[in-house]
This record gives sequence, C-alpha cells and structure tokens, in this order.
Amino acid sequence: VQLQASGGGLVQAGGSLRLSCVASARTFSNYYMGWFRQAPGKEREFVAGISWSGGSTYSDSVKGRFTISRENAKKTVYLQMNSLKPEDTAVYYCNVPGFWGQGTLVTVSS
Repeated sequence: VQLQASGGGLVQAGGSLRLSCVASARTFSNYYMGWFRQAPGKEREFVAGISWSGGSTYSDSVKGRFTISRENAKKTVYLQMNSLKPEDTAVYYCNVPGFWGQGTLVTVSS
C-alpha cells in the first residue's frame, strides 16, 4: 500500500487546513485509516482514525477541532483541521496498519 499525503502548509493560529491522503490499495474501503503527527523533538502520536464504516476516534487534544472523513470511491481520507493552534505544528502522516505515508508539514504561527 502506498499513501500520498498533501495539504500541509503555513497558517496563522485560528485558521484551517484540510489534509488529504490518497491510498493505492485495491481494497481501500476495507482499511482502517489514521492520521498521526510528529512535532519536533517529540514522538509520533495518534490524531484521528476512521473505520471502513465511517466510525471515527480522536485524540483529546484535537477533539472538537479536527474532523476525519473518507471517500472510498476516491481512495482518499481527509483531515479537516479548524481552530489551529501553534501546538498543532507537526509533520502529519496518514496510516494504514503496517504502512505510512511520507508526511506533510503543518506549521501554525502565533
């Protein structure tokens, strides 16, 4: 499985970004998809995940601000990020169990 993430960039605090991740898997709709992030000097951490049926989970740090969604026909998972904070600055990675994308950098300025 190959994963291609995009949509990162520089945004001011309070702003929004939408990340996308396209998967090469034939059976994309069967996979649990996740977003993780890694800030400088910190370990990679779970951000959000979505099941094949659309059920989602979030870390406490992003709950109420971020929304994960998926379009199985496009083999794409999204992460809508609103009310961004400087502490959201990190490289964001999409994930299928056992596989990682290359990451996309999100920088939130104060």
